[in-house]
Parts: sequence; C-alpha cells; structure tokens
Amino acid sequence: MVTSELRLEEAVVVSQEEVCQDTYLLWLSCPPLAKGAAPGRFVMLLCGEGFDPLLPRPMSYHRFRQVGGETQWAILYDVRGRGTRWLSQRRPGDHIWAFGPLGRGFAPERGATNLLLIAGGLGIAPIIALADAALAQGRTVTLLYGAKTASKLLPPSYFPTDLEIVFATEDGSHGHHGLVTDLVPSFLPWAHQAFVCGPTGMYRELANVLRGVSSTAKVQVLMEEHMACGTGICYGCTTFTRKGPRLVCRDGPCFALEDLY
Repeated sequence: MVTSELRLEEAVVVSQEEVCQDTYLLWLSCPPLAKGAAPGRFVMLLCGEGFDPLLPRPMSYHRFRQVGGETQWAILYDVRGRGTRWLSQRRPGDHIWAFGPLGRGFAPERGATNLLLIAGGLGIAPIIALADAALAQGRTVTLLYGAKTASKLLPPSYFPTDLEIVFATEDGSHGHHGLVTDLVPSFLPWAHQAFVCGPTGMYRELANVLRGVSSTAKVQVLMEEHMACGTGICYGCTTFTRKGPRLVCRDGPCFALEDLY
C-alpha cells in the first residue's frame, strides 16, 4: 500500500538567496508539504533533472510564513555537491519534486517555559523553526550558536528579535573563541529543556560536558544520517541507541541525547 508520505508533490520556488558563504535560503510554495510540517521534521527533495542524482536529499523545515492564507516554508542548506549545486540554481517559478513531511520532530513539554537551543553550523536550520514556534507560544528562548568561522554565521538581523543569542566560533572571529558546547554549563541550569542540532561529534562532546553539569533539563537532539528513502523502507539510516537499533528517518530524527551517548 502506498502511503501519503510517498506521494510526490510539485513545490514552486518563491525566492532564493545566499544568506552567508555557500549557504542558501530557499522559500517554497506547496500546501500539501506544509500540512503537518513542524520543527525537527523534514522533507525529501529531488535535486536534479530526471534520475541524476538518483536519490533525494533530506532537508529540515527551516521556517514558515503565512502569505495570502497559504503556509509557505523554507529550507536552509549548504552547497556540498551536485544535488545542492543544482538546487542553488533554481529561480522563482521553478518546480522541485518533493515528498513529506517525514520523521519525528522536537517535542517541547507543555510546562517548559525556559528553552535552551544549541546549534552547530548548518544545525541552525531546524533550530530557527523551533525558536520561532517557542517564542510565539510565549516561552523564553536562548540560542547558543556556533560555527567554524564568522563567515558561516547567519547575520544577527536574520533572527527573531526576542531571541537571546550567544555566538561561538572555533577560530575566534566572532563571539566565544572555541566550541559552542563550551557555553553549555553556564546556561543549562536555567533551562527546563534543551534542543540541539549539529554534527554527530558535537553530540558526543555535549554528552561529555553534561556529565559535569548539575541540571534536570532533558536534552533532545536531531540526528543526521545518509538517507535513501526517508520512510524506513531501505534501513540505510539505521543508528544504534541504548534501546537498540533505530531508523533516523522514521523513529527520529529527534532522539533523547541520553539514549545515544
């Protein structure tokens, strides 16, 4: 039986711009792919003509906006290969085939009023969606945002005005000189929950840092793995947790950090 998640939809490009070095913001119009979309969930985009490249690319929902009664949505991505290079060349009015929404996203608890968001590099993409939603619900949100260098940070004007942001760069070109995880001990005791997205190595480092922090805050992370189908059919994104093997596309991509490390 074919599920609705496997149905290909035509998304129309609304706009596209390079927001920092080799990082693009792409706004799309496709109501079926906006229905059920939420921070931490993702969509699979076919990034090419015909069957080259063959496999779609998983992209987190980055932002949402209302335009004329329609919910438009955006993705934020780096140009890393043929597929994303093709994607960066799309112009308003172009069509992109996609399917979704997919996966399990972030799950803020009802009583969690203080949220700590932690983003490393392109992990900022789904974190911004969560920040927008949490601030709209009246929650207090602090973002710890790190990158290798200042040229890979989104500009301050890009963020919600009510969001407190602390920057970190590995080369010291902006904000704290070091890893974004260095900042966590100073902020986690304040938080009721924490939500994280970044490279896998960042999660391992964060788990080590948390062993020395006194806090009851639960930490949720978004896992990234290579995906072929996005729906749990191919088992290509299997990851091993304390509860056994899990599929990032179907059981995640959101997991409790304590279940991973």
